[in-house]
Amino acid sequence: MPGLRGLVMAAAAMLLAACASFDGRGLVPGQSTESQVVAQMGPPAQARPLPGGGKALYFSHLPEGRAVFVATIGPDGLLQSIEQRLTRENIGKLVADQSTAEDVRALFGPPGAVGYLPLKPREWWEYKYYDYQDRRILWVQFSPDDGIVREVLDMRDWSYEVPTLPGMMAAPR
Repeated sequence: MPGLRGLVMAAAAMLLAACASFDGRGLVPGQSTESQVVAQMGPPAQARPLPGGGKALYFSHLPEGRAVFVATIGPDGLLQSIEQRLTRENIGKLVADQSTAEDVRALFGPPGAVGYLPLKPREWWEYKYYDYQDRRILWVQFSPDDGIVREVLDMRDWSYEVPTLPGMMAAPR
């Protein structure tokens, strides 16, 4: 069945190409148009107007994709820049009791998951990301009445760690 094998290989190549284009690789600032950005990166999860007539397009593969790319489109409809927003540097911009839910959406776009802590009471948003090879989870908690950030929790995602049994030791060298 060489025909079936060829079809499977073609489908695999298309899937790889689709995944590879999520970061905007190949798009050229100052030359690529908004429609080219969307054609390559897929439909944005969020679009936000920017001062001066441009817009920011948020491309997310959350909850498990661990990346949010923001393509900035100028008022002329051309790509200005693309950046990965889920970084420690951007997380450091969030300030408890000062930043707002709007600030978080402007930085990271829509969350991968949302929940509510009834005993506090607080709403939380979850963003999973990579810090190099380290899988991490960012949780941002808000007061529901005013939307002010109350806590920013950045933790290692332990759900991917290999469990060890008590008493297990590494093999001697």
